[in-house]
Amino acid sequence: MPSTLEKLRNIGIMAHIDAGKTTVTERILYYTGKTYKMGEVHDGTAVMDYMEVEQKRGITITSAATKCPWKGSEINLIDTPGHIDFTAEVERSLRVLDGAIAVFDGSEGVQAQSETVWRQGRKYDLPCLCFVNKMDKTGADFEMTVESIRDKLLANPLCLQIPIGAESSFRGIIDLIKMQAVFYKAEELGAVFEETEIPADLRQVAERQRKQMLELVAEYDEELMDAYVHDRPVDIEILNRTIRRETLNNRLHPVFVGSALKYIGVQRLLDGIVAYLPSPLDKPDIDGHKPTDKDKKILVKCDRNANLVALAFKITADMHGDLNFLRIYQGTLRSGTRVLNVNRNRRENITRIFEMHADERKIVDSAGAGDIVAVVGLKETLTGDTICDTKKPISLPSITFPDSVMSMSIEPRTGTEAAKLADALAGLKREDPTFECKVDSETGQTIISGMGELHLEILQHKLIKERGVNIRVGKPRVAYKETITKSAQAEGKFVRQAGGHGQYGHVALIVEPLLSEDGRCSRNIKFHSTVAANAVPKEYVPAVERGVKDGLSSGVLAGYPVVGIKVRLIDGSFHRVDSSDIAFEKAAAIAVEKAAKEAGPVLLEPIMSLQVVVPEANFGAVQGNLLAKRGLITNCWIHGNMRVIDAKVPLAEMFGYSSEIRSATAGRGTFTMEPLSYEKVPEQIAMQIIL
Repeated sequence: MPSTLEKLRNIGIMAHIDAGKTTVTERILYYTGKTYKMGEVHDGTAVMDYMEVEQKRGITITSAATKCPWKGSEINLIDTPGHIDFTAEVERSLRVLDGAIAVFDGSEGVQAQSETVWRQGRKYDLPCLCFVNKMDKTGADFEMTVESIRDKLLANPLCLQIPIGAESSFRGIIDLIKMQAVFYKAEELGAVFEETEIPADLRQVAERQRKQMLELVAEYDEELMDAYVHDRPVDIEILNRTIRRETLNNRLHPVFVGSALKYIGVQRLLDGIVAYLPSPLDKPDIDGHKPTDKDKKILVKCDRNANLVALAFKITADMHGDLNFLRIYQGTLRSGTRVLNVNRNRRENITRIFEMHADERKIVDSAGAGDIVAVVGLKETLTGDTICDTKKPISLPSITFPDSVMSMSIEPRTGTEAAKLADALAGLKREDPTFECKVDSETGQTIISGMGELHLEILQHKLIKERGVNIRVGKPRVAYKETITKSAQAEGKFVRQAGGHGQYGHVALIVEPLLSEDGRCSRNIKFHSTVAANAVPKEYVPAVERGVKDGLSSGVLAGYPVVGIKVRLIDGSFHRVDSSDIAFEKAAAIAVEKAAKEAGPVLLEPIMSLQVVVPEANFGAVQGNLLAKRGLITNCWIHGNMRVIDAKVPLAEMFGYSSEIRSATAGRGTFTMEPLSYEKVPEQIAMQIIL
C-alpha cells in the first residue's frame, strides 16, 4: 500500500482569470497520454471545460477532476475556476487537495484573484508550485512576476528555471538544477524537446541565477551550505530532497516557467509535481472528532486498512441521481456498501464508484485513503458532510463558504411550471453551496441569490437550458443585511385557546451586537441560554433558538436578514399542558423582533475589493468615476504603460460597470472584483432603500 500512495499526487491548478489554467491542464492531459488531441479554450474544445456555457464563454465555471499518469506516478488533477463569482468551486477543491500549482500571467504578475486563491491555499496549508505562464505574450517579464510573488503574496519563490527570451523571442527554458537548455518543437506540439548546452550569451546569467537558487536552498540544509560556502559541487539528490522538504513545509515555492499555448515548459512542471509536491502520506494526520462531542478529538490517518472516513466536497446532478465527489482520508470504500452520513445522522448506500475524467467516468470496485472519486447512491448527503463507517462515527471539519451578495427575483411563466421550478431550484441548491433561494413573504416572489452578476446569469442559464424551466427573471439587486448597534431586552408571548389543548410560550431575551475578531460586524448569529429550567424547560430551548433564527431571517428594517447579533434567553414561563415547541418558536420570534427594533438597527451593504487596470491617458476619468460611486481608492501604481487602481466600492454602485469601463477606455480597461466586507449604508441612502 505505501508504495502506491507514495506515487499519488492530489493537486489543483489555481489562478486569476485568463492566466491560462485550463490551457495548462489541457497540455498536461495530452503529454500524460490522457488525451490524444489537444483541446483549446479559444476554440471551445477544452476537455475540462465540458459544460456548453463554459465552451461558449471560454471560462471555467465548475471544477473538473481527472487522473493522469506521469513517470510511474498518478496525478489526481482538479482545474478550478478563476472568476471570483465561482470562488466556492475553488474553496471546496482546495479543501480536499494535498498541493497546488499557482499559474501566473508572465505579463501581469500577481493579480487580484491570484491573491485570493493564494490566501485560500494558505488557509489549508497547501504546498504550492508557481508556474509563470504566457512568456510569449507582449509585455512578459519573468523577473517582475517573481518579484510580485515575493512582494504581494509574501511567498518565498525559488527559481528552478529561467526563460530563454521573452515575448515573440521566447523559445525555451534553462533548467538551473541540471544546468541545461531545453528547446521544445512546436511542430510536434511540444511533445518532443531537445536538451542542449546553455547558449554562450546566456551562460553568465544562468550561473548567476543558479548561485542565487543554491544560496536560498542552502539556508535550509547544513550539508548544502557547507558545499556552497566552500565552492564545492552540489549533490543534486540532496538539493532536490531539500527543495522537496521545504516545499512541503511551505517555506519554499519552486518557480517554473513556460508558455502552455506555445507548448513550452509543461513537462518540466509535471516533473516538479512528482518531485516536490506531497503524496497523501506526506500530509499530517487530520483532526476529526466525535459527532456528539467536538472536544473529543480523533486522529484520521491515511491508512487504507483503518475504518472509512471521507468528505463529500462536490455534488453534480446526474440522470441516475446525484453524483457525489468524495475525498477518502482513511479506510477503503467499496461499491454496494452501507455508510453513515455523520452530519445528517443517516445511513446511506454506495451503489457505484467512479474514477472521473472531466464528464467521463470509469467504474471501479473500490477506492482507498488518498483517492478522489465520485459515487452514486447518496440521497441526503450535502457538500461538507462526512461519510464514514457505520460502527465508528467520526466527524471531519466541514467547508465554509462566503455569503451571497447579489439577488434577483424569478418566477415561472405558467402555473404548470411552478413545481418544475421548485425541483430545479432544490437541485441547484444541492450542487452549489453559495446559491440561496427564498420566497418573499410580502410579494410571494421567489428570490435567488449568488456571488455576482455572472453567477446569477449562469444559474439562469442552468434553469432554462439544462433543467428546461420556462421562467421570467427580474433585475439583479444587492443582497443587503441588517444588524444592531446596541443592547436591548424584550419579552414575547404566544397564547392561543381554542378548546382542548391550547398553545402557550413565553420568553424574555437580551440581544447584543456581535463583532468578529477584527472588530467588524460578524456575519453570524449566536444564541445561548442562561434561563433556569423551572422558567423554560430544557426541551424547549432548541425551539426558542429556531424561533430566534426564524424571527431574524426577515429583518426589522427592510426585510433583509439580521446578522452580527448575540441573543441570550434569560427568562420565561411555561404551561404544563399547553406549552409546545411551536408555541416557544412563535414566542421567541416575537421577542427577538421586538428587541432588534429597540437595539438601533442599521442596514449593511456588501463592499467589494476592486482592481482596475486602465491606460495612463484614461486614469483621471476612471478615478473620478470611482469616487462618484462612493469608492475609496486604497492603492495606485504604474504597470508598464497601464495604471492599476485598487479600491473599495459598494456593490450597489457597480452594476453595469463593465460597459462603463469599456466606454471610458475604448475597450482597453479591465477590472476584477471580489467581496470584501459588509459596512453600514450611509443614512441618506439607507432611507431610500427602506422606503
